Amino acid sequence: MDKNGKEQLVTELASKLATAKATFLADYRGLNVEAATNLRKKLNEAGVEYRVVKNTLLRLASKGTDVEVLDDYLYGPTAIVIVGDDPVAPAKVLADLAKDSKTFELKAGTLGAKVISAEDIEALAKLPGREELLAKMLSTMNAPTTNFVGTMAALPRQMVQVLTAIKDQKAA
Repeated sequence: MDKNGKEQLVTELASKLATAKATFLADYRGLNVEAATNLRKKLNEAGVEYRVVKNTLLRLASKGTDVEVLDDYLYGPTAIVIVGDDPVAPAKVLADLAKDSKTFELKAGTLGAKVISAEDIEALAKLPGREELLAKMLSTMNAPTTNFVGTMAALPRQMVQVLTAIKDQKAA
C-alpha cells in the first residue's frame, strides 16, 4: 500500500472511529480462511465492520477519538470491530468464537469512552439484545391496558354466570 492509500485508510478509519459507539480488538492469529469468512459474514449481518489493520495505522487513526485509550492493546495481529449501534450483537458473535476457538482471542474494547476488558465483552454478550429489550419494554407498557380489558370483560361474564346459577336453582 502506498503513502496515499495509507493516508486515505487512516482518514476513513478516523471518521468511523469518531462516530463509533463501541469498538472491540481481537487477536485473529490462527483463524483459518473458512472461520474468518464466517466471522466476517456474522458480523456483517450484525451491522458492524470488521477490519484487520496495521497497528501503527490504527494508532494514527485513533488519535483524538475515544479509541485512543486502546493504544496499549495494539500489539501483534489485531483485528478491530467498529460498532455503530447495538454493541451486544457483535459482542455475542465475538464471545462465541473466542469460546469455541482455541486461537481467536479478545483483547479489549471501548464502550463509549470507557475501556472494557475481554471479560467485560463476554459479560456484554450475555445481555439480551436490543430487540429483546424493546419487546420486554413494550409488553410491560401494554400490561396495564391488557389487565384492564380483562377485568372489564370479566364483569359481564360473572353477571351471566350468576344469572344462570339463579335460573338453575329456581328450575330445580
